[in-house]
Amino acid sequence: MPLTIVGEARPNTFEFETSALIKASGFREYDARWWFGHPGSAQLPELNLIGVQALGMGLGTLIHRLGAAPDIVTGHDFRSYSLAIKLALVSGLMAAGARVKDIGLALSPMAYFAQFALDTPSVAMVTASHNENGWTGVKMGAARPLTFGPEEMSALKAIVLAGDFDLAGGGTYDFIPGFRETYLQDLTAGKRITRKLKVVAACGNGTAGAFAPQALESIGCEVIPLDVELDHTFPRYNPNPEDMRMLHAIRDKVLEAGADVGLGFDGDGDRCGVVDNEGNEIFADKVGVMLARDISRLHPGSTFVVDVKSTGLFNTDAELKANGAVTDYWKTGHSHIKRRVAELGAIAGFEKSGHFFFNPPIGRGYDDGLVTAIAICQMLDRNPRSAMADLYRALPLTFGTPTMSPHCDDALKYGVVERVVSDFQAMRDSGAAFAGQKIVDLITVNGVRVVAEDGTWGLVRASSNKPELVVVIESPISSERRREMFEGVDAVLRRSPEVGAYNQTF
Repeated sequence: MPLTIVGEARPNTFEFETSALIKASGFREYDARWWFGHPGSAQLPELNLIGVQALGMGLGTLIHRLGAAPDIVTGHDFRSYSLAIKLALVSGLMAAGARVKDIGLALSPMAYFAQFALDTPSVAMVTASHNENGWTGVKMGAARPLTFGPEEMSALKAIVLAGDFDLAGGGTYDFIPGFRETYLQDLTAGKRITRKLKVVAACGNGTAGAFAPQALESIGCEVIPLDVELDHTFPRYNPNPEDMRMLHAIRDKVLEAGADVGLGFDGDGDRCGVVDNEGNEIFADKVGVMLARDISRLHPGSTFVVDVKSTGLFNTDAELKANGAVTDYWKTGHSHIKRRVAELGAIAGFEKSGHFFFNPPIGRGYDDGLVTAIAICQMLDRNPRSAMADLYRALPLTFGTPTMSPHCDDALKYGVVERVVSDFQAMRDSGAAFAGQKIVDLITVNGVRVVAEDGTWGLVRASSNKPELVVVIESPISSERRREMFEGVDAVLRRSPEVGAYNQTF
């Protein structure tokens, strides 16, 4: 009897226990993300375990149709429901003939590493990353080190919602014991630093707490742990190194301990946030510029890929120019940047959210917060007379905002962005002043990045994994110009009543 696929079902009903609940909007541009719910929540779930099983059937079907071998790595992050979700996913995968290798509790980059170490082409990592408790999701891929992009996600969505499964059966399941140690040994091999660094390792009580302190100690750091105890209630804040509450907590611990640097990791360990020794919270794109300087000194003429939310310094920094570095601005999203890094043979890719991608000789092309953390420690080791704050001060000054996210429903956000792009194009074509100056450039590879005559810019794009827009502003001139650009961008957004309040401002 085929599964009944539904987009809505209320818990504690016959339908919820007999139908595959899987809301269509959970299929995002480059991963899947749903509200699963938790006790006490009034929000209706978007997914149930039968829906997860259907997702596994669909993923196994898609892998077969893509021509990939049926072998797949699975793992899960530390949330109260992640293991149950993974096992439901595994049952669906096996029904579709997949040969599953389960590495257990894991970071997302540990699952990506397992694709190489276990010679397995595909991956399905159960994680909601930095999302609040109650969310779940799956990061998937069928060609290491890449994860699915819009084309594969659209194909998967169509298969699952139509119940168009190829259920060949014959799947197998193998649990891989001790893989945490295998991952940590590979991560730290040959990377011992000589400078004695005191490092705050902040994990927000997420999965990285079981990995980051040991990895940093193994390369020679003195580690000051912060919220490393695993606790899926996230009692202080979500493990998100873009969240100002987490960054402020790291700052306070760095200053209290006299640490050389503070490093914060998100819920599944593929992102890293940085606080310098003076307590300055450094946005990830500026960390990327610092790492690009360091890498391009070692490897002149390197190519870097950065997302459209990132600082303009990648194009204008004199030291990067002197080292022959070339930068390509590309679509935001870990899958997009990862693919672009592979396409261009770039040595590294940097995303403002804190996803960093390193190709050989540094990494294997996927995003790993611990590889990033080690690269930062090695950069400090190569600059023994400079503190992290010194390297930060050496960058040209710009005035940027955090990533701001006004609410906008998933079903409406892309239409809003289309209108915003059209509004900016009309202003540019007419030569009208915007935020006090003419528009000299519009980058529309992902939303719209509007650039003024003095280099001040503002970005509006749709979030790929939440019902939000993304707004970022930067000025190389002054905080006043930053404010003017923000007010101009916000005025354009307010023409759309679908746009709600910001999660944070500056």
